[in-house]
Amino acid sequence: MSTFLFDSRDDRCKTPFGAVPTDDVVTFRVFLPISYQLREPALLVYKADRWDSPERIPMHYEASDGVSCSYTCIFYSPDPQLYFYLFEVAGVNGKMRIARDQDGFGVLLPQGGEMWQLTVYDKAMRAPEFMKNGILYQIFPDRFCASGGAKSGVPSDRRLHRDWYELPEYLPDRNGEVTNSDYFGGDLRGITQKLTYLKSMGVGTIYLNPIFEAHSNHRYNTADFLRIDPLLGTEEDLRELCARAKALGIRVILDGVFNHTGADSVYFNKKRRYGNGGAYNDPQSPYRSWYEFTNYPNGYQSWWGFQELPNLNERDPSYGEFICGENGVLRKWLADGISGWRLDVADELPDEFLDRVAACVKGADPDAAVIGEVWEDASTKVAYGIRRRYFLGGQLDSVMNYPFRDAIIAYVRHGDCNRLYSTLLSILEHYPKPVLDVLMNSLSTHDIERAITALAGEPISGGRDWQAHNNTLSPEKYALGKKLFMLASVIQYMLPGVPCLYYGDEAGLYGYKDPFNRTCYPWGREDPELIQFFRTLGAIRSGCPALSSGSFSAVSFTPEVVSFLRDCGGESYYVAVNRTPSEQPAVLPMEFKDAAVLYGSLGADGLLPPYGAAILVLR
Repeated sequence: MSTFLFDSRDDRCKTPFGAVPTDDVVTFRVFLPISYQLREPALLVYKADRWDSPERIPMHYEASDGVSCSYTCIFYSPDPQLYFYLFEVAGVNGKMRIARDQDGFGVLLPQGGEMWQLTVYDKAMRAPEFMKNGILYQIFPDRFCASGGAKSGVPSDRRLHRDWYELPEYLPDRNGEVTNSDYFGGDLRGITQKLTYLKSMGVGTIYLNPIFEAHSNHRYNTADFLRIDPLLGTEEDLRELCARAKALGIRVILDGVFNHTGADSVYFNKKRRYGNGGAYNDPQSPYRSWYEFTNYPNGYQSWWGFQELPNLNERDPSYGEFICGENGVLRKWLADGISGWRLDVADELPDEFLDRVAACVKGADPDAAVIGEVWEDASTKVAYGIRRRYFLGGQLDSVMNYPFRDAIIAYVRHGDCNRLYSTLLSILEHYPKPVLDVLMNSLSTHDIERAITALAGEPISGGRDWQAHNNTLSPEKYALGKKLFMLASVIQYMLPGVPCLYYGDEAGLYGYKDPFNRTCYPWGREDPELIQFFRTLGAIRSGCPALSSGSFSAVSFTPEVVSFLRDCGGESYYVAVNRTPSEQPAVLPMEFKDAAVLYGSLGADGLLPPYGAAILVLR
């Protein structure tokens, strides 16, 4: 390998692998081919966005094999910081650089080039331990289970469906507006009634989409942060849900929508539902400073221009105290028994607000979770021109891991093994270990099409009318989507992090984007094969909590078969998935020849069946 220079994922070149805590020493090693006549290598380390002043660390000769000479140096940082690095060498015609090519390997260039990333995080970071136990289950509260109990205080303008199994309304009203004002009546007591079912799926954490009073079925337009929406139940219902769940080893986290409220809210009150006060009606309102008016009262900042979602000013002291204060929103609901928060649109929350949210939550419960909605690589995210520091310490414990989801779907549907491999290794290399252990790994959510549709449906090429017309899958497409979904789920459940199951996926629900991905759980009409499949996967995850944190290594990534290993504290797992309709050979490490089969099958000849998978374990 005379042209091998550097590979950040090879322990000959960099140890330890990936992100490191503060004060940990990182050893770098480059291999310079003797024939290239290179000398005086140095490591150039840049703080993120400070590209004019790198730290230059000379590298020292170590050894030669007659083909290449190895040079080494060390680096450490006492401060949490995002770094980028490459190498400088002296060549026969002047200085050159060893930079990163598109596959992550070192390449010799006269100038420029991509850099490798090194995340140095606060060594005090700790993952919420409860999230490592079992899977995470996401519930859209209006659509999971209706207890049938009486409700009081429900606004008279709510429209309730009579048929639990019909599609949600998707057409605009006569004014051309999509109001999301139809409801099915799912509630907190209904969730409590199904806790035993959730436990049978291996659920360790329930993530609830918003439950506070709001005047839409999705409830992302909060009307009152201090009150449970009356159609969902009462504060006592939430306390009971949390208590009964905890008795079964299940925790509950809530969706915190702190970037905006509804225009129809106690705080803004544009429709005067809450009397004559509110920031929209009264310049002297105590909530006036929470909002940014450009031309009072009708000109105001709103989320992505939606006038029904006026933006909040998170830097306002009064609003900050309301959310994060000693008697604020965060502590109130933590005291009622929840175990953490998922923060909606985290990219739009300023750093100082996230700092305060995290400090408040951890101050109330050091093991509580703070999860951010971030769609990209959150370790290096730039939002609105600002480099975010989500993972350096003191902010987020985890994020919704959409990069994994997109790569898994692309592989299982299209065979894009390069994307899957590069995405997995990139996230594993960039994210702190405490974050990796509790990454929220979903295949479906309330914001994207459900997995079966993503894997077997027509690619989206239109709006709600098109999606409604194409939403129903033929029996043949459903059967294919189901097979592919099971394969995708094997990958999802066996990767580092926490598998997140979106309610109803395990029962065979499918659908395009909102509202077709928000149909009701099909109680009594579930797909029994899928139910049993997810119970099996849930039992595997619950039976080995170390799967959330064990090491990952690739065995083989091809367009037909992907296989990898997980080493978890005395146990080793081999995972292989065949995404094709024909038998395919799997690359099986010799030590797994007589391993126990936990799921699926692998023939004596090493063949995986069509659309087949296998999970093997060595103990």
